[in-house]
Order: sequence, then C-alpha cells, then structure tokens
Amino acid sequence: MIKILLVEDNPGDVRLLQEFLWDVTTAQFQLTPVERLDQTLKLLNQENFDVILLDLSLPDSQGLETFITLHHQAPAIPIIVLTGLDDENLALRAMQQGAQDYLVKGQVSGDLLVRCMRYAIERQRIEEALRQSEERFRVALKNSPIVVFNQDKELRYTWVYNASPGFINEEILGKQDLDLIAVADGQRLFDIKQRVLSTGIGIRKEVSINTAQGIRYFDLTIEPLRNEAQEVVGVTCASIDISDRKLAEEKIREQAALLDVTTDAIFVRDLDNRVIFWNKGAENLYGWLAHEAYGKTVIELLYDDEPPEVLETALLAVIKQGKWQGELTRITKSGNKVLVSSRWSVVCQEDGTPKSILTVDTDITDKKQLETQLFRAQRLESIGTLASGIAHDLNNILTPILAVSQLLPLKFPDIYSEHQHLLEILEDSARRGAELVKQVLSFARGVEGKRMTLQVKHLIREVVKIVKQTFPKSIEVCMDVASDLWTVYGDSTQLHQVLMNLCVNARDAMLDGGSLTISAENLFIDENYARMNLEAKVGPYTIITVADTGVGIPREIIERIFEPFFTTKELGKGTGLGLSTVIGIVKSHGGFVNVHSEIGLGTQFKVYLPAVQGVEIESTPQLEPLAGKGELILIVDDEPAIQEITRASLEIHNYKTLVASDGIEAIALYAQNRNKISAVLMDIMLPSLDGITAIRTLQKINPAVKIVATSGLASSSKLAEASTSNIGGFLAKPYTVKELLLTLQKVLNS
Repeated sequence: MIKILLVEDNPGDVRLLQEFLWDVTTAQFQLTPVERLDQTLKLLNQENFDVILLDLSLPDSQGLETFITLHHQAPAIPIIVLTGLDDENLALRAMQQGAQDYLVKGQVSGDLLVRCMRYAIERQRIEEALRQSEERFRVALKNSPIVVFNQDKELRYTWVYNASPGFINEEILGKQDLDLIAVADGQRLFDIKQRVLSTGIGIRKEVSINTAQGIRYFDLTIEPLRNEAQEVVGVTCASIDISDRKLAEEKIREQAALLDVTTDAIFVRDLDNRVIFWNKGAENLYGWLAHEAYGKTVIELLYDDEPPEVLETALLAVIKQGKWQGELTRITKSGNKVLVSSRWSVVCQEDGTPKSILTVDTDITDKKQLETQLFRAQRLESIGTLASGIAHDLNNILTPILAVSQLLPLKFPDIYSEHQHLLEILEDSARRGAELVKQVLSFARGVEGKRMTLQVKHLIREVVKIVKQTFPKSIEVCMDVASDLWTVYGDSTQLHQVLMNLCVNARDAMLDGGSLTISAENLFIDENYARMNLEAKVGPYTIITVADTGVGIPREIIERIFEPFFTTKELGKGTGLGLSTVIGIVKSHGGFVNVHSEIGLGTQFKVYLPAVQGVEIESTPQLEPLAGKGELILIVDDEPAIQEITRASLEIHNYKTLVASDGIEAIALYAQNRNKISAVLMDIMLPSLDGITAIRTLQKINPAVKIVATSGLASSSKLAEASTSNIGGFLAKPYTVKELLLTLQKVLNS
C-alpha cells in the first residue's frame, strides 16, 4: 500500500486526483489530503508517507518557499510538484532544489499520475540507496589508510579524500604534485601519471616521497578517468602508505643479511623435519642452495644412509626441553663428511605450542683434527719420555758388551774358529740391540746425525732401485719426482731409513701384490694451512709421498701407528719401531707426517720436510782409525763396566788411561796431571757433579783442554749446554771401538 500525502487547497483538484487514482486501482494507494502547509508539517511529525503531491500556492505559503520548507522538513520523501500552465518555470526551479518531478494541472491522467508517483518513489529509493552507499564508502575510506583523489588532464587535483598527513583537501585542490612535494619526487609522479593519460592503461607502482617526516613509501594505483564518450579526461588514484611495512621488510632483510654473514649454518625446519629456512652459511657448509633445500627433510639433505640414533634422541630432547646440543657427523652435497657442533632450539607459536626447530651448526672438522693432533703429540711425548729413560740404561749395558765383543779378538788372536763365531754372534746381537735403542731414541727426541744440504730425488732413486731388486715382482713400483724439486737440510742416512721403513710397511700391506708409488713435490705452506696443522710452519716444504694399494689401516688404530712397539704384525715379525723411527727422524728434521688410509683402498704417507736453498754437498769417505802414540786419556764414567772396557780398548790401541767415577774425582785427577793428559772422555750424566759442570771447571783450569762428551741419553737441555761448551766431539752410547778411536783422533788432531 503506497501512502500519498496531497497538499492542495482547491477541493476540485483534490476530487479530480481521487477519481484518477480510484479509476486505476483502489488497492494500491491511500490518499490523505490537507489544505495548508502548517497542517502538512504537523502531520509529517505524526505519520510517514511514501510520496507527497504538493501545490506550491497554499493559503499560508506561496511559491518556491513552500517547496523549500516542506523539503527541509521531509528530505527523504519524494515530492511531486502540482502546477498550472503558467507556473511551469516555477516547477522546474523546484526540481533544481530537489523535487522528484512535476505535473501540470489539467493535463493529468490516472496512468500518468500513477507512473509519476511510482517513478518518484523508485527514484527516491535509488537516490537513498546511493546516498547510503556513498556514506558507507565515506565511512570505509575514513577508517582506512587509502587516499583517493582525481586529477584532470593537466594533472591538477579536482577531488581528494583522506588527504595525506600535512595536507587538507582544500589545500590540494587545483594544484599539481610539483606544487606539493620535492621537485624530483613530483616529476617522477608526473611522468607516471602522464603515461596513464597518454596510453589509457592503468598502472600500479610503489613510490617513495621525501616528506617532513622523512622518506615515506606508497603503494599507488592509477587508472584513467573517462567521460561518457569514453575519452580520457584525467586520472583517478588510490594511494596507501606502506612505510611501516617497508621498514619491517628492511629490518627483516637486515636480520636475514646478518644471518647470511655468519659462517655458521643456520636453518629452520618444521615438525615434519622439512626445511623452511636455509641461510648462506648452510649453503657454504653443506653445498645445497636455499631453493634446493626448501621442502626437503634434513635426512634427505645431510645423510646418505640411515640416520644415527642420536638424531631421534635429540629430537625427543628438544621437544621436551626446548633445546639440545651435541656433535653430529653430516654429509655434504658432494659426499664429504663434516663434523659439526649442533645447537637446536624450539620456536613456539603465541600459545606456546612448538612450531618449528631452529638449528645452528658450526663446522668443527678442522678443530677436531687439531685436537687429535695435539692429543697424539701429548701421548707420543709421554711415551717418548718413558722410552728415553729405558734407552739410557740399555745404552750403558750395551756399551761394554759391544766393546768386549770387538776387544776379545784383539786380545786373543789365536782363538779357535768356533769361538770366533760365538764372538761374532755376540757382537751382532749387541749391534742389533744398539740399533733398537737408537730407533727408540729417534722416536723419543729425534737425532741430529750428520746434516748437509741434499737433494731428495737422489735418495728416492736409490730406494726405488733397492725396492725393485728386493720386493716381490707382484708389486709394481713407480716413481714421480718433480724436476725442480727443492733441496732439504738433513742426514741422508736417516732419511734413507725413513723411506725404507715406509716402503717395507707398504710391501707388508700388499701380500697379494699391488702398486707402490714414491713421489716428491714442492709446497709452500701458508698461514691458513699452518693453522690447520699444529706441526706445520709457514714456508717452503718438500713433500715425499709413499702410497700403496694395500689393505689399509683401520680407523680405530690409525692414531696409534707411530707409538713405539705398537704393531699389527704377528709375534716375531715386527718390532713396532719402524713408524716410531720415521716420526722421530722427520721431527728432528723440523718436519711432520700426514697419513690417509681407507680399508681395501690403500695407505698414503706424506712426509713434509722444510726446504732450503743451496747445493747438495757430497759426503766425505770414512777414515780408518789409527793407533795412538802413547797419549794419556782421562776416562770419566760412573759405570764400572764402561770404565773397564773403554780403558782396555784404548790401551790395546797404544793409549794410556786414567779413570774417574764422577766429576769431582775427574777435576782432581786433571789438576794433578794437567800437563800429561791429552784428552778427556767425559760422560755428561754423572753423580755428585754432572759432566757439563765438570767440563766447564776443566776449561777454567785449562781453556785449551780437549774434551769428548759421551752420553747414553742426554736431555735436550743438557745437549744444548754441551753444544755451547766448546767440546771437541760427542759420542752416543753405545759406541764401537772404531767410533771411539776416530773421535779421539779427530779431537787430538784439532
């Protein structure tokens, strides 16, 4: 039912309109007539109507004022103006003020009246819906960060809503961007919008603008504004301030950059063990790029076989306790094993439930290698100290045995041949015992020997020649030596022993045949390499490599192979001193040894010797000892057996002797026989007064005194003291009669 309010003071017109409506239908309309404006206003306060039919000429109001008053009272009700033929202009003016339509009296029919009212009601409904939509849009814009504005073809602002901070809408209207912001920013915006005007194609772009508050960032959407003829007449724009988001993104990028700077491998995985973050450190350590790692499980990336049980234990621990740390062996993309110190932490959601696991892995492969080297060096040092003590006593025991075995044939030249053979066995056994002790000493503190500048390639050729002649034919021997190989400063006999020991071990590892390769090359060790190897120093090295294709060394024993008396050979087939001698000799030359071995694939020993610049010196042939000329020799030793055998050895070769058991007695005898004694044979390790102090005392008595120092084993500090005491020579126990005579001969003739 449509309720109509008819404001008309002419009863005839009222009657006519009632009849028109009655003729059309009586079911749809309810007509309420009033004659005066004041009655109308009162009625509108009491009752609602769908449409108002208004005559502008009323007893209490005339003309356009009538409409304005009524429209102000009821702006939401559509008003149709009733006018005469001569007042049509007045009706048009009323429509300009908000009237929905007008009807000319005398030209009204029932259908026209009904259509007009329905049209008025529908138009009013549409306009109201539009007003409500606009209001909702206005409220939405008011509560949103979006700034909306239109600009004409000259890009001057014609309408603005939600102006940016610092501007109000009225200040912007009629102006261009160049009038409001910095020239560079304004020109950039002008160019972007001009492109939309010329192409008719919208664009979305992020732009930065310098403001009084600093640089601000905006998400700008620009669309062409068209008229009814679809001609581009300007642009309409929507702008959102995204500065906070940009700052947050920048902060995230900075944090990500910090994560990428660190050398640690940092990655995050969800509770299904799938990677959701992978930093540069992880790329560098494990070889997998971030896009390759995303979505894959840690098991797929870092393990080639079944994962170790510790992973399951670690996962349970980190979920239960929130963190875990330990050492893990992982596999890189290239298949290399790395040992890492791994720290895990749970990342939780806001409600405290676990969401993911953050892992930080630090590569400790080199660190562990250095620790292993340090522990091995400490262990070998301890064993060396023990071996040194044993060697000292053994040398004192073997010295008289060796001397007696050589002295008896001289004392008894007519001895039976079978007894001569027994003496040869005695001498051979004593020599073997002395060689074993010498090997122990080589391991314990190295040996000096006779050092000179020499070319290693000559030693290698000699060893290869021997090996080819003596090793089984099933072993192929190869040599690969650099043509420009640097020289080293060392003892050729000792280095020859090093190579032979390594080759013999290689032979024993290839019982069914194989390949033995001896090679040599130059290497300059830099600071980085030196940091990774405790025994290396910066400088040039000559590297000798002895490689075989034998059975390999098990991982569990490779750290023990340089220990003296450690052997994997059957009882009676090895002393366990071969590699301990190698390490002792190499260390005494200032070098070191690296070993790499794999079961079933063979073993490779690399001997690093400091290289020197110089020319190889040819060794001089050994002299034959000469008999004495009755010179008096003072023998100073605390071992009676050594005193006796040394005395006998010298006297049988035409020397005279005096014997003292300690340093005090030696000084007293020398003071009494200063002008008679030609040389002093002084043991360094003596009771009461040690040999070094006794030597210095004798030198004060007679600065020209000739002294030969002897020792079964002297500490490095004692040897250093002896070397600075201006002694004529040194004999290491056990020494042969020939060595004794040659040394004395050298000192006496100096």
